[in-house]
This record gives sequence, structure tokens and C-alpha cells, in this order.
Amino acid sequence: MVKINFRLDERLHERLHRRALGANLSVSAYVRRILEQALDERGRYVFSSQDEILATAIQILSIVATSVGQQSPKALEEGMAQARAILAERGLLGQEGGAR
Repeated sequence: MVKINFRLDERLHERLHRRALGANLSVSAYVRRILEQALDERGRYVFSSQDEILATAIQILSIVATSVGQQSPKALEEGMAQARAILAERGLLGQEGGAR
């Protein structure tokens, strides 16, 4: 395997690191996947299966949150606080504290 070294500004590295964490990959593995995508002759998106799973999970959680919110607004509020804490631990919240 060939090794390539290059410099990134801090902000770009931080964004790559956050995305890599979200994909459950190291930064190196994530960048390799991005490069594979750029060079894929068929133009496929490397992370499509993960995106499809994420979209389904978001839809399911939205339905559950709506139902819980109608039955118990306090339970929804507590669940959202726990979710924000988990997202913050993984670096998936924007600087304003909202989900990215």
C-alpha cells in the first residue's frame, strides 16, 4: 500500500474527523472511501447503504417521537436531552448545539 501525506487546515480536519466518527471509520479509512468514490467509474456513492439505513432510522424515530410527544411531552423532552448528549459525545452537534 502506498502512503500519501498531505496537510489540511484545522477546520477541514475537524469536519473530516466528525464525518469519519459518524461513519464509524478512522479518518484514513474515511478519506480512502472518499477517494474511491471520486474514482468510481460507475459514479456510485460509497456510503449509500449507510445513508439508506440512516434515512430509515430517522423516519422511524420521527414517528416514535411524534407519538411519545403526544402522550408524554416530558418523556419526549428527557429523551431529546439524552439524544443530544449522545450526539455531542460523538461530535455530531453543530456549534449552536443543534443536530447537523
